[in-house]
Amino acid sequence: MTMQSKITFPVLNVKMVPIDKVDENGYNPNKVATPELALLERSIREDGFTQPIVCYYIPKIDRYKIVDGYHRFFLARRRLRLKEVPVTVIDKSLAHRMASTIRHNRARGTHSIEGMSNIIEMLIRSGWDESEIALNLGMDKEEVIRLKQNTF
Repeated sequence: MTMQSKITFPVLNVKMVPIDKVDENGYNPNKVATPELALLERSIREDGFTQPIVCYYIPKIDRYKIVDGYHRFFLARRRLRLKEVPVTVIDKSLAHRMASTIRHNRARGTHSIEGMSNIIEMLIRSGWDESEIALNLGMDKEEVIRLKQNTF
């Protein structure tokens, strides 16, 4: 059996679920700072909900427990006031769900200075000013200026 045949694609089974049926998991150690949360909110408002909330479904009580996507859920409920959210379901044990939560959190990655500087340069060349870049990328203007100095 090849590795490819073991991979499942829950992302292909996204469904809209009433937000009142979705619960946080109580064990997620991930915290998002205010600027990043504001950027996530802007991302959802500008680009839409591009990633579903990953959940475990509990049929006995007809509830969905979040595995990944708590901050998207939080914004959808508290700030965006959505009635439904996109959900994909995985059927795993609690231990596997906890591990999955950590993997999702840790796999997000970081941005290199060189890569970010190149993006700043491209955005400036496309006509954006420093304030527009800062607003759209969730940075303060000083950070944009520092990154800009690496390329110009």
